[in-house]
Amino acid sequence: MTKATNFLRSHKMTADDINIKEMVSTFLSEMENGLAGKESSLLMLPTYIEADGEVKANEPVIAIDAGGTNFRAAKVYFDENLKLVTENIQKAKMPGIDVELSKEEFFSTFADYLKDYKSVSEKVGFCFSYSAEIFPNKDGKLIEWSKEVKAPEVIGTMIGEELLAAMGTPEKQLVLMNDTVSTLLAGKAARAVKAYDTYIGFILGTGTNTSYIEANKNITKTADLDMEDSQIINIESGAFGKAPRTDIDVAFDNTTKNPGRYAFEKMFSGGYLGGLCTTALKTAAAEGVFDDASAFVNLEELSTEDVNKYVHGIEDAKSILPGVFTHESDKLVAAEIIDGLIERAAKLVAANIAAVILKTGKAKSHEKPVLMTIEGTTFYKLHGFRTMFEKFLQDFLSGENKRYYEIVEVENSSLLGAAIAAIVN
Repeated sequence: MTKATNFLRSHKMTADDINIKEMVSTFLSEMENGLAGKESSLLMLPTYIEADGEVKANEPVIAIDAGGTNFRAAKVYFDENLKLVTENIQKAKMPGIDVELSKEEFFSTFADYLKDYKSVSEKVGFCFSYSAEIFPNKDGKLIEWSKEVKAPEVIGTMIGEELLAAMGTPEKQLVLMNDTVSTLLAGKAARAVKAYDTYIGFILGTGTNTSYIEANKNITKTADLDMEDSQIINIESGAFGKAPRTDIDVAFDNTTKNPGRYAFEKMFSGGYLGGLCTTALKTAAAEGVFDDASAFVNLEELSTEDVNKYVHGIEDAKSILPGVFTHESDKLVAAEIIDGLIERAAKLVAANIAAVILKTGKAKSHEKPVLMTIEGTTFYKLHGFRTMFEKFLQDFLSGENKRYYEIVEVENSSLLGAAIAAIVN
């Protein structure tokens, strides 16, 4: 057994330390509790957005995507052949990432980004990638920030109402949704020629989240729903609070802006994995795992991009981690630790997705699988991640849990899904 493996096992940070069956069971229990309004780390937020709706041709909408890093906007419509057309896409930086902003500063920045779109349409589809309680009018109140956004005065405000007021267009109709909801809708539209049993939207980028379609009769915490209908549920899965965290997970979490909140996504998402790896490497150095531990003392926090580049090409170790390695053997140990954390991440995500698939009760035949629209550079670009994720997922979805799925990636899914929601709702 290698020094890296010994270290990870001593801290219970290997994929083998994750009992996927137990974790899926716990995740499902939290989902049920969230739908019933009982205590749960999963908010299970109703969106009041149905996955089915009539698409209208040549009806332009303003589509907005406020993500973990970027803010994007576009004019979107369906042409005569009901093909999605996207025009004038513009991108800017998400406000509140670099410096803390007041409520007025935050929404005035949004309004400034959108000044060229005000005359495009009276309908706005807004993909807002943060935890918000959605109301029947399809506006939403921000519950809390994640992804290290710094705009505390915005918490508790109605996002759509404040944005339209800042734009000077309070009369516009706005549909607010999470990025997983818009991703789900975009995937459904992109694969409309095939019949699927149900749909899931999943994001693994800066943060992580999941959405799926739930029967209204199962959403017992919400009154006055049509029991014959269904709607998309925003799980807020990044906040799952019962994953098997370790001392290193907790130590890293304590360095973040909101310790204890969104602990699940801090175990593997792109906004945090680099920092978690840094904490693990420093811990390993302090425990004598490396031949030369002194260089790790002042190691600055690595980004996920840094650690990903490192395990992609260990020969570039000195350029990615300058001044750290004086022994060649230490480069291999560091790579093993990082790869081990990526493998654990893949199993954690597989448990998340497996639980949601089982919760739908569908996709039991090869002819009608679940379509999972997955977005995020962490899912697609992290070294070896997708291969390991699918192996863990397929191993679990066998025997009595046998389910069928397809994965699709849709370009500009957050924008397109936001537009679809604005058009059909």
